[in-house]
Amino acid sequence: MKKVLIANRGEIAVRVTRTLQQMGLTACALYSEVDQDALHVQLADEAYALGGTTSLESYLNQDKILQICQDHQIEAIHPGYGFLSENAAFARRCQQAGITFIGPNPDVIEAMGDKLNAKDAMVKAGVPVVPSFHPTRETSLEQYAEEAQKIGFPILVKAAAGGGGKGMRKVENLSDLNASLEAAQNEASKAFGDGRVFLEKYLAQPRHIEIQIFGDQHGNVVHLGERECSIQRRYQKVIEEAPSPAVSPELRKEMGETACKAARAIGYSNAGTMEFLLDESGQFYFLEVNTRLQVEHPITECVYDVDLVRAQILVAQGQPLPFQQADLQPRGWALECRLYAEDPGNHFMPCTGTLSVYEPPVGPGLRCDSGVQQGSLISVHYDPMLAKLIAFGHDREEARQRMVWALAHFPVLGLRHNLPYLKAVLEHPEFIEGKTHTHFLQQHTIDTGPVQVPKSGLVALAHFLQQQKPAQATATQATTPFQELGPWRLQ
Repeated sequence: MKKVLIANRGEIAVRVTRTLQQMGLTACALYSEVDQDALHVQLADEAYALGGTTSLESYLNQDKILQICQDHQIEAIHPGYGFLSENAAFARRCQQAGITFIGPNPDVIEAMGDKLNAKDAMVKAGVPVVPSFHPTRETSLEQYAEEAQKIGFPILVKAAAGGGGKGMRKVENLSDLNASLEAAQNEASKAFGDGRVFLEKYLAQPRHIEIQIFGDQHGNVVHLGERECSIQRRYQKVIEEAPSPAVSPELRKEMGETACKAARAIGYSNAGTMEFLLDESGQFYFLEVNTRLQVEHPITECVYDVDLVRAQILVAQGQPLPFQQADLQPRGWALECRLYAEDPGNHFMPCTGTLSVYEPPVGPGLRCDSGVQQGSLISVHYDPMLAKLIAFGHDREEARQRMVWALAHFPVLGLRHNLPYLKAVLEHPEFIEGKTHTHFLQQHTIDTGPVQVPKSGLVALAHFLQQQKPAQATATQATTPFQELGPWRLQ
């Protein structure tokens, strides 16, 4: 393996590029018409045009991507997350073309991509699952109602073929069941091309706990502890941390061993995540398997001092895991915040525009995985996530304080974003005490207060505006940012 194509964009493409280059491999980027000047393209060793603007025309164009590999002697593909990362048909086509797909076996991806199949597999492996009902296509509304009553309200109607909150509805009582089924089925059909749904017991205030697993082609499987991803909005993760304040060393061992047992049962290799719900009594239930690298993988890398992308590549080359279970001991605490181009004051609507100022904070214990830079154009065509800000500390409070400082010293101007919202969540008394659960943002009012631009952002904006002026300054004309902007000064 000498050349690896990153079939993705944004911050994950940048992150994979850096590890590839550190390993002496050629990092090859793809770009749509919108992304021809993107950061991941600038940093890559080689870059190839996909054409088009939409995801379907570009990063989901399997034929074009495979043709690029053939035309440029590219031996492997790293799919990142999203797009084609959990597409079993694409992974199978890579195999057939003699291209290494850096991820699990296509059969495993296919089996775990269907939530009903995944739950059945976990039951056979002896893994606890949330009480649920798996219908057939012939299941009648009367049968749905009967099974819902057996489970007990409230329940969740969930899509069988996807995630991310699409095709999911909470149902409080029997009278709302039929309408919720219809709405979930319609949404699932549009999002995944598969309208199948199932019923699952709704847990009141669970924590979302996921276990990072890793397997190789020699039968070795390990876990790298847990991440808590309970701070969610509309079933999308916003803030993650590792470890979890609710998981003791004994529970970590139990959940980790359970995840490894499940991974061995399905023949898992490469990076993956077993997701669980943890109730208030300490009982955990299987939720789903993500057969790819997770967005929040950096916090595990911080706490376990590993490079998960490097491990992915080594395993894909047929090498054994670069670490054993005994080597994997957690240290310290890490938090990750997802920076989005969205307006918290307007129902979190995605925002577009040019990043006139964008300066990630630097300092001890800070990391920023970013897919953009100052001057980048944020369009309507792709996910609005700009970056992931990671803070590491000796304990949870040190990591939290470091993150609060970093969010307050991260100037982002040119469009609306969620930095003040993230900071407000981290400063909420219940978050500080570690009392988090998946309904945290629904139950608590998050007051961002007046938006304050960091002083460094004002200086950077002044410099940016100065650069936009025609280069015609004379001795009598304004020649400093302060003169250009008028009567203002930093206090």
